[in-house]
Amino acid sequence: MILPNCYNGGQGEARNVGLRKEQREAERFGVRSSKRQSITELRRLGFAWVKEGSTIVAIVQATDGAKVVVEDQTENGSVENYLIRSYRRSFNGFAVKLTDEEAKKLASFKGVVSVFPNKVYHLQTTRSWDFMGLDQTAKRNAAVESNVVIGVIDSGIWPESDSFSDEGFSPPPKKWKGTCNGGKNFTCNNKLIGARFYVTDSVRDTEGHGSHTASTAAGNHVGNASFYGLAEGTARGGVPSARIAAYKVCSGGCTADNILAGFDDAIADGVDVLTVSLGSDRSSEFYDDPIAIGAFHAAEKGILVVQSAGNSGTRGPQSVASVAPWILTVAASTIDRLFIDRVVLGNGKTLTGLSINSFSLNSKKVPLVYGLQATSDCDESSARLCFNGCLDTSLVENKIVVCDDMDFIEETQISGALGSILQTSYQNLSVVVPLPASALRADDYESLQSYLKSNKQAVAEVLKSETIEDSSAPVVSEFSSRGPNRIPDISAPGVNILAAYSPLSPPSSFATDERRVKYNILSGTSMSCPHAAAVAAYVKTFHPDWSPSAIKSALITTASPMDPSKNPDAEFGYGSGHVNPVKAINPGLVYDNAEGDNIRFLCSIGYSKDNIRAITGSNSSCPTNKSLPRDFNYPTLTAAVKVKDPSTVSFQRTVTNVGVATSTYNATITSDPELDVKVIPQFLSFKTLGEKKSYSVTVNGKLSESSWATASLTWQVSDRAPQPCVVNTATTVGLCLTSRTEPGLTIRFSVGVREIRLQNLSASSWFPCDFVSSASLPRLWVFGGVVLGVGVVCGWVWASIMTLVAVAAAVRASATVAIISSCRAAPPRVWEP
Repeated sequence: MILPNCYNGGQGEARNVGLRKEQREAERFGVRSSKRQSITELRRLGFAWVKEGSTIVAIVQATDGAKVVVEDQTENGSVENYLIRSYRRSFNGFAVKLTDEEAKKLASFKGVVSVFPNKVYHLQTTRSWDFMGLDQTAKRNAAVESNVVIGVIDSGIWPESDSFSDEGFSPPPKKWKGTCNGGKNFTCNNKLIGARFYVTDSVRDTEGHGSHTASTAAGNHVGNASFYGLAEGTARGGVPSARIAAYKVCSGGCTADNILAGFDDAIADGVDVLTVSLGSDRSSEFYDDPIAIGAFHAAEKGILVVQSAGNSGTRGPQSVASVAPWILTVAASTIDRLFIDRVVLGNGKTLTGLSINSFSLNSKKVPLVYGLQATSDCDESSARLCFNGCLDTSLVENKIVVCDDMDFIEETQISGALGSILQTSYQNLSVVVPLPASALRADDYESLQSYLKSNKQAVAEVLKSETIEDSSAPVVSEFSSRGPNRIPDISAPGVNILAAYSPLSPPSSFATDERRVKYNILSGTSMSCPHAAAVAAYVKTFHPDWSPSAIKSALITTASPMDPSKNPDAEFGYGSGHVNPVKAINPGLVYDNAEGDNIRFLCSIGYSKDNIRAITGSNSSCPTNKSLPRDFNYPTLTAAVKVKDPSTVSFQRTVTNVGVATSTYNATITSDPELDVKVIPQFLSFKTLGEKKSYSVTVNGKLSESSWATASLTWQVSDRAPQPCVVNTATTVGLCLTSRTEPGLTIRFSVGVREIRLQNLSASSWFPCDFVSSASLPRLWVFGGVVLGVGVVCGWVWASIMTLVAVAAAVRASATVAIISSCRAAPPRVWEP
């Protein structure tokens, strides 16, 4: 996990900023003799500022047609030194350096929608497709797939990779409006049809991250790909016939102004799906989140945005960074291939570790030295860890160093050690190492320590890595961010994924690693995100007229169930389950959104008109009759309930028939004793495709402080329907499998109580500080797993044990809602249930 940092730049000088209703149009970023700068047709996004010495970088959003003048009052300054970029294609706005006072003044002007900080965001990182069932014999619509364009907002791309060769490709589709602005020594082709950069001088990927995500989504078939012989086979993306457009917004970090510029261009260029494997380390208000704002505009233009959930899972619950309901949020899970690395001790015992080690010691056993005995000037705690600067070169030369923490492996290489054996807390994650090394889990590490203590001449050999079958997969990885502030929508492969890489970047990410590779093995929700994006594109090839919400619904409602016994956080970790590409093209029913639903949702959670305008960039207004957040038409049903009190919660949903024209679906309930779930009507009968039917779900229950209950609602083709239906009894859900019927929808309700210990929790992390009162339910609502503590200002929250109570529903999985029972009180905000 990489934490966000402030953008540090040079000193700036004060300028006055004013709005002019009438002014002549100036050239973009041009400066007039009066030192007055005009930016016309400001696009529909507004963004914020980040401290930059005495100035800030401001991203400003204005209404359509508004004109903003930046007037330089300095003696020798030039406005062009302060204007960074404008957004002129898909929304209105610009980025500019301002002082704090200027930013506040600018925000008050008529026509300016919002001004907010230009935060720094960060990247989050081929057996997988076969594991998911989308093998090379899967049904495809190749001609349509070739017209699909996947936009990749990331660190760029390596155009010469075989994964992006255009051999056999026709010219770009006629609908494509983009261009190849790749920069220095960069060429596009009929596979890589678009390229733009907003940082450095080229779209060329120097980090490897963007090439990896792009090839995972839409890379060509490349035979004999491997990492030094490991994971050898055919590397390919989920939609290998699709086109790719790369938008380089990251180089080390990813600033908000560049992210917005990428969205601005990608929307106007005409991409079909956007994969965004980056984000902050914590969630924020929608109007302060450039990805949420950019994705809102993309959704309005019919483009589905897929984003990684985040890599902060080891922080515990409520760590998901992607929380907007118009984004498909993806968790990371394992596949059935595990990379292991064996350690053979001098006593003949073999320990099994986790690493991706391409090195061999040629059957030679090497002396072991513990970090505690390999230092001359570090305290005991630091020495045991092999903390940076602790290892003495003369004490580790030609030896394998034993360390208590995998995080300090680079120190063992810098110090000149021959190899290292380290302790890891991960159970299923292997990482590429820069020297012969193995990461042992707790039990094996204890065995190693016992051997060290009992043998003064301890020796060991670290073998080259190998792969074994992992029958427990899929399991959500420990690093994958959890709810309940927003549970992920689905899970997808994100652990130890082989894909294309940049030959300019070391495979282990350590500067001391001199190796260079064409294909590398990475892990992260950054890797799961393009898997889900590719599945979305795959669905679009069969249903090109489906909306982003319909495609998202198809992925969520057809996800394969995951085993909660192997995933302690259950739905908090994997959402509705593991993405299933084959079933996703045939969901039977979908939850679609009507025009304006996203705005109505923002109204329902209590956003002010200014809050909403900061997202939409328009003069949107809320309807007189507000809807409830929990009635937003989404494949997740969520509400808050009180502990120990009898609760009744109702939901309204509408489904659209996309299966068989004449069909009837029957609601089947499976429930734990604590819950009573009723669906009205019991049957949904359709006569035509595209027909819509509504239903209501009422959940009654009473939960103790230690209970966790689940239930499922399955919409399956009824026995009363004219088509015969065979139910697959081998799974926990009912699916019609005959060729003349369509699969139904399964919704699982989860209700329970969790205790979580939190400290130093910022209000900006979306953990609400409103409370249960005797007059109403808690002032906390969650939709699709998104905790909507909008407008809550409680400063720093010092929390002891907080009780989270959840009632949730999702397709074969659950979403989550939280109630805070002990937190420092904040001013109440009433959202009536």
